[in-house]
Amino acid sequence: MEKAIERVLFASRWLMAPMYLGLVGALFILLWAFLLELWHFALALPTITVDEAVMGALALIDLSLAANLLVIVIFSGYENFVSRMDTDDHVDRPDWQGEVDFSTLKLKLVASIVAISGIHLLKVFMNLSAYPAEKIRWMVIIHLVFVISGVLLAAMDWISNHAKSLKKSAKYTKPEL
Repeated sequence: MEKAIERVLFASRWLMAPMYLGLVGALFILLWAFLLELWHFALALPTITVDEAVMGALALIDLSLAANLLVIVIFSGYENFVSRMDTDDHVDRPDWQGEVDFSTLKLKLVASIVAISGIHLLKVFMNLSAYPAEKIRWMVIIHLVFVISGVLLAAMDWISNHAKSLKKSAKYTKPEL
């Protein structure tokens, strides 16, 4: 009975596979949004101002960062929770593939959120008159919460890894008599 339950539990990881395929669909949606943004950006080229050029570039960077984040989540999530990808011999295999564990994934996720939030905040700062002061204040507060959360998450991971390494070194160190 125990082995049967364990087999079912182990096989249940495949229920995550459709979710990762759904994220691939979201990647296509981001690609579509990127192409639309690029098209609007290109159409504005004859009359574009410097501020509009920077805003357009920031919008493209924002979409690119979100897409990068999706790829990292898809690859590492699939490899960590479903199955290893047999791409070791592929010439285009990313160096980080197979090395991003759950802890690293969390840090990359928070770092990407902070970067995306920072880009949105920069867009607001470039057009302050278009936003009420209260909305700007909340955007800054939310961004700072993201930054502080990222720093605290990194500190917790560092403490956890440091504790593990201390425990491991204590295990292999013989006490002196």
